[in-house]
Amino acid sequence: MATKKPKKQPEKQVNTSAAFIENAGIVVQQPITETLEKNYMPYAMSVIVSRAIPEIDGFKPSHRKLLYTMYKMGLLTGARTKSANVVGQTMRLNPHGDQAIYETMVRLSRGYEALLHPYVDSKGNFGKAYSRDMAFAASRYTEVKLDAICAELFGDIDKDTVDFIDNYDNTMKEPTLLPVSYPSILVNANVGIAVGMASSICPFNLAEVCETTIALLKNPDHDILETLKAPDFPGGGYIVYNENDLRTIYNSGRGGLKVRARYSYDKSNNCIDITEIPPTTTVEAIMDKVIELVKAGKIREIADMRDETDLSGLKLTIDLKRGVDPDKLMRALFKATPLEDTFSCNFNVLIGGMPRVCSVKDLIEEWTAFREDCVRRKVYFELGRKKEKLHLLKGLKRILLDIDKAIKIVRETEEEKEVVPNLMIGFGIDKTQAEYVAEIRLRQLNREYILKRLEETDQLKKDIEEMEGILADRKKVRSIIISELGQISKKYSKPRRSLLYYPTQEDSQVAEENIPDYPVRLFFTREGYFKKITPQSLRMSGEHKLKDGDLITREVEATNTCELLFFTNLHQVYKARACDFDDTKASVMGDYVAAKLGMDEGETAVYMAVTSNFAGCMMFFFENGKAAKVELSAYQTKTRRKKLLAAYSDKAPLAAMFQADEDQEFLLTSSAERALIVHSGAVNPKSTRDTQGVAVMTLKKNHFVASVKPFKEGMVENSHRFRTKTLPAAGALLRAQDKGEQLTL
Repeated sequence: MATKKPKKQPEKQVNTSAAFIENAGIVVQQPITETLEKNYMPYAMSVIVSRAIPEIDGFKPSHRKLLYTMYKMGLLTGARTKSANVVGQTMRLNPHGDQAIYETMVRLSRGYEALLHPYVDSKGNFGKAYSRDMAFAASRYTEVKLDAICAELFGDIDKDTVDFIDNYDNTMKEPTLLPVSYPSILVNANVGIAVGMASSICPFNLAEVCETTIALLKNPDHDILETLKAPDFPGGGYIVYNENDLRTIYNSGRGGLKVRARYSYDKSNNCIDITEIPPTTTVEAIMDKVIELVKAGKIREIADMRDETDLSGLKLTIDLKRGVDPDKLMRALFKATPLEDTFSCNFNVLIGGMPRVCSVKDLIEEWTAFREDCVRRKVYFELGRKKEKLHLLKGLKRILLDIDKAIKIVRETEEEKEVVPNLMIGFGIDKTQAEYVAEIRLRQLNREYILKRLEETDQLKKDIEEMEGILADRKKVRSIIISELGQISKKYSKPRRSLLYYPTQEDSQVAEENIPDYPVRLFFTREGYFKKITPQSLRMSGEHKLKDGDLITREVEATNTCELLFFTNLHQVYKARACDFDDTKASVMGDYVAAKLGMDEGETAVYMAVTSNFAGCMMFFFENGKAAKVELSAYQTKTRRKKLLAAYSDKAPLAAMFQADEDQEFLLTSSAERALIVHSGAVNPKSTRDTQGVAVMTLKKNHFVASVKPFKEGMVENSHRFRTKTLPAAGALLRAQDKGEQLTL
């Protein structure tokens, strides 16, 4: 009998995503501070501590891992090996890719020319630091070994001078720091960008660093600038010497110094050969900027420019047109191109695992403390070794006093394992001494051997006494450091590569000499926009393009070299020149001054003054009825400062300000509908920019000066009613028949 098949039930649809993902589709609110603390801060600290910021030995972790690997490979002596071998071995310590490790090696190499004292002796094409287009060869083609100076990095590393930690997979040990015997942190440049902070340490001459360190060890009040003249860059060039800037860098660890290229003039070929450039730029960047200036018509003296760099080194050639002064042209190029550039210093170093911006003195003191610890640990390590040996020889001495007894004990001992215990009992020595004695060969039991051991015991006692004295006296530790620094300076020092250049008066005047001067029309709007238009362009233009609701408040005829003073709503003034702005047309909106000059947040320009000789004055009228007359020369500075604080008084709100080349009359109108004509000659000029001024209009309670305008006849009828012989004055009430602009306020 056939059985009836059961009816097949439809399968249930299961939402696998919802079944296996917890809280799927649910938005969980989380404070942003908690997210940053849990997710972003660990990453930021990892970059700061383990990647970008150097430590007191002068190395970042990637540098240290690479050099230590090469040291363990035996590359301090012997022949070079292929770079690929080193890269492969380094990956046991550095979990990053082979390309990142090789790029680190390139920057440390002699061929790359980025360090004063390279750590890697290289063979092959490693590119050049002064070129962005010259690529280095692959690691399978190049060969490397450690440079001779690396002996000062690893000299005592096997004597417990530094701590060792496990590598990333706990298969081998690596040093936390290298026991460098000179302040390498100051000798070779180190630049790194972390999260929220950066480090930029300029290099100094090795001999000068050693001399300065020795001087500070002997006298903590030593003036560093006497021995550490200035930074010394591997690319050479000239350092534009400024003692104040250098002292700022030395004392604070922050600041900048100018470095300019070195050049020579070839009279026979009428060309300039540039052979050294600042460390912050490249040959290609310089050429790009010069070409841009030539195309813009700002530099007209150059006929041709080419890169003639070859195996002999950097060479950038500029062909000149006939009759061109090469020195004058180079001064112009220094101002307009990276041929003169600023190296920004930020001596940010990890001290005890914490980032800290240090002065030069702080860095030397921290390195000295680190090196003192290394020397003590080395002496303590050697002291332990000598004490162990002395202990063994003392046991030997007891045995040698009665050799026959020792031989008898050994001969009468039935089992080998009982030899050591029987010697311990027979002579009263410990197990270590007995083991040492038991291992002595029969041929060594002679008079010569015994006398040598006894002499060695006396020498060990002297050495131990001397080492204990070193550990107890800090001066002796420092004398060891001083001796090492003197030897290193004598062995590895090189002449300065960067020479010092003391600026002349011609350097400060070159800017004015090379600025094209021509008539322009300047426009400034209520919303803070600025336009510079040539008369020819203005004649061909139509209406001005302005922001909605904006209007032109100042229109001045001037020249391209005139000075501009932009007064702001935050009582500051920003200085610029007309040539700092590009020529434009009426059909464009113009430059927004606050953005162009980098004003503070919430700060806008409210008035523009134009001058070429800082003659005349500024008139400030305040809502409390006071007026201040400040000479325009009060805003003139010897240096080209871009920003001046306290440009005018902040004691009362400003009603209006005007630039006045000569004394004139102003019409003041108050909120009480009173008007007063004031002659600026009645207000004495002041040289203090933020003077509160003098009262010119008396006001009743809760009233203020509503508007101020330069007075012209016809603005009001019967103008004599609004003039007064004495100030301050309340002014006269405006009547209906007083026609003019005042009734429309």
